[in-house]
Amino acid sequence: METLKYTVIKDAEQYKKYCDILEELILNANKATDDEIELLTLLIEKWDNEHSTFNDSDPIVILKALMEEHDLKAKDLANILDLSKGTISKILNYHKGLSKDTIRKLSDYFKLSQEAFNRPYKLKHAVNKHFRNASLMNTRKNMIEV
Repeated sequence: METLKYTVIKDAEQYKKYCDILEELILNANKATDDEIELLTLLIEKWDNEHSTFNDSDPIVILKALMEEHDLKAKDLANILDLSKGTISKILNYHKGLSKDTIRKLSDYFKLSQEAFNRPYKLKHAVNKHFRNASLMNTRKNMIEV
């Protein structure tokens, strides 16, 4: 009986190894490797779903980790999201929440579920701090103090 080339991922070392193999396969993709890419993707996604720490992180922590992983700077993110560098700075410093359009673009670019970016988190900006989470950041605010 022949041994399987890939098995269900059982530990972090195997996970990292499969991620490296998948990355190499994708860089040199052709028709012959399509099934192998699909299989590795399924195995990696299964591990991710069972061991994900994203559920514990707010969207900005996730975004910063992804930026570091992909070696992106704020100006790169501004180009990807078609936003100004100032807006990116406000987002990364918790002064502005993520809009639905921005969440879609991030999800598409990083190939993640929108759920990773579409969850409540605290904003620090004085205008927004009285809201419980960033989902309310796009609403009109009455700036007149009484």
